[in-house]
Amino acid sequence: MRDIVERLLEIELEQNKRLKEDNLSAYNAGDKVHLKQMAFHKCPKRNRWVFGGNRSGKTECGAVEAVYMARGIHPYRENKDNVFGWVVSLSQQVQRDVAQAKILHYLNRSWIQDVTMLSGKKDSLEYGVIDQIHIKNVFGGTSIIGFKSCDQGREKFQGSSLDFVWFDEEPPKDIYDECRMRVLDKCGDIFGTMTPLKGLTFIHDEIYLNSLNSPEVWYEFMEWADNPYLNKEEVESLTSSLSPDQLESRRYGRFKASSGLVYPEFDENIHVLKSPIKIPQEWQDMISIDPGLNNPLSAHWYAVDYDGNVYVVAEHFEAGKDIDYHANKIKEICANIGWKKDRYGKISALIDSAANQKTLASSKSVTELFYEKGINVNPKVNKDMFSGIQRVKEYLHGQNNRPKIYLFPNCVNLIRELKSYRWGEGDVPRKVDDHALDELRYYLMTKPENSPLKKEKTQIQKDKERLIRKIMNERKK
Repeated sequence: MRDIVERLLEIELEQNKRLKEDNLSAYNAGDKVHLKQMAFHKCPKRNRWVFGGNRSGKTECGAVEAVYMARGIHPYRENKDNVFGWVVSLSQQVQRDVAQAKILHYLNRSWIQDVTMLSGKKDSLEYGVIDQIHIKNVFGGTSIIGFKSCDQGREKFQGSSLDFVWFDEEPPKDIYDECRMRVLDKCGDIFGTMTPLKGLTFIHDEIYLNSLNSPEVWYEFMEWADNPYLNKEEVESLTSSLSPDQLESRRYGRFKASSGLVYPEFDENIHVLKSPIKIPQEWQDMISIDPGLNNPLSAHWYAVDYDGNVYVVAEHFEAGKDIDYHANKIKEICANIGWKKDRYGKISALIDSAANQKTLASSKSVTELFYEKGINVNPKVNKDMFSGIQRVKEYLHGQNNRPKIYLFPNCVNLIRELKSYRWGEGDVPRKVDDHALDELRYYLMTKPENSPLKKEKTQIQKDKERLIRKIMNERKK
């Protein structure tokens, strides 16, 4: 009996020890759930990035994702046997201190079959630099997590065929491109976790600005307030120790440049609707066009609800096409979304006053050519840049922290320009990628401030008013 009790106590101690070692089971379990980490794991796209401040929880989710895949136990993806993936750090020292340490934290020692070392000893993994970890996959095979550092150079990243690559911090462009080739034949995953400290790099341009143009790209920002394991006192202490510029990157994980954003008020999570809403015909207001032949022609469809909120519901944005092509595209979009025509049976639109000039290919102006194609364009727009920028800012900021403008997610070029438009020298915005923003300004400058759409009266209201007028007329008699 005594032997049985002692054996049960030994089993209980061993179970408690293993439970304590299995940090993966405790990840996002219990009351404290990091919602943005879970959004990262649940996202089905193959090129995912977390832009986060220091201690926001970004590295944790990268390490857990790698262990999920290697073990074959990913809760939201199809799992495979014999997975081969890389963890890429900036240097071997950073690898040892950050990404490697996180992988070991979530990798139960009983799951490890073998380890090859670049330096150090197997019995003290935390203090050495690991080359590869061989891991028991739940399907019976062996998975491999290999470690690479960017200071090895691009040539060291050639040859292998991979199921995933995790970038812990932003890699050089040539290594990123090489790693994308490594996952090509297996349709593998690229995911990165980084604090943007290098300015407007290729990750800013290819991932942040163009995520809506790619079906495989996704990103999320993480900041200290998103991490449920940071206490408020710690956050306040860290905040007070950093300058405003440092906070942008170190806390919020935002990209910074030497010249500031024209529209820092724009927040994709706030101003872009997750999915389109139904727009009643009485909300439909106007199309606005910034013309272009070699340059892109940008056109957007604008609606206004009864409270004066503006909705950008559709987009046409193409370069190198003639007026016939653009007019047909505009009419096609109008037909697809049921856009109303004016009383003359034409489509109404605003257009840059430059459209009144004659084109080299025709004796007629762009305005006249559009009119002949059934689009009645009005070139009388207010082109004052600074007043227009201020009006856009007012709509983005709104009132009581509620914006007055919302974009449908299909307006990808307008969203990209709002995110990238920056001040240049002399307090003037840089004249780059602003075609959609120009016609946005033209449209908003036609709107009197705080002028909601006049709601159509119901038949009951009309009858009531008619009855009141009749009674009043009879009294006058």
